[in-house]
Amino acid sequence: MPLKLIIGNKNYSSWSMRPWIGLRAAGIPFEEEVIPLSLEDSKARMLSHSPAGKVPVLIDGDVHVWESLAILEYAAEKFRDAHLWPADTNARAHARAISAEMHAGFAALRNECQMNMWRPPSKRAALSADAQADIARIQALWTEARQRFGAEGPFLFGKFTAADAMYAPVVSRFETYAIDVTPPVAAYMQAMIALPAWAEWRRAALNEPWVIAAYEDHPEGPRLKADAA
Repeated sequence: MPLKLIIGNKNYSSWSMRPWIGLRAAGIPFEEEVIPLSLEDSKARMLSHSPAGKVPVLIDGDVHVWESLAILEYAAEKFRDAHLWPADTNARAHARAISAEMHAGFAALRNECQMNMWRPPSKRAALSADAQADIARIQALWTEARQRFGAEGPFLFGKFTAADAMYAPVVSRFETYAIDVTPPVAAYMQAMIALPAWAEWRRAALNEPWVIAAYEDHPEGPRLKADAA
């Protein structure tokens, strides 16, 4: 029986994007089921898969794994040949640390710059000092990982890993809200956006019909079309 990944709207659900792009980029086969976040029965449908009542959830037979980072850890153990974590001990420890930092932090950036792939790229009104601090920390974090461990490729640890998957929605946010970034960060973002898995996710996101006004800073405004991706 193949793995099944339960996710939310691809346009909005940053936590769903993390394991989805991690599994897809690593070549791990899975089926997906989208539960839109905005419907009356959404919570009940999510609760049928996870006691947390949230997405994403990975189903592997009788095993149900929720939380993005836990899903990636499960996949890394089950599919060791996919190399979802760096092989080097020091690099792997660093990758896990920055992945956990993403899982637990950067609330100001997430709250002020909602993931929204169909929003035409443009800057928001002034971001808070906390959000600006999040942006600075993320850029420093990416730059350090690339300098210390990224010599073998364009990603944080050279080859694509779970750490890149954990930061994929931040790449999307930086693009959507036209965040000013350094040249090394811009190069890393371009490598992420060039992933076939990224293009697949984005096409699907731009074709979704569901609009959640709370996640939009211009719900009646223009939106990107799938052919613009």
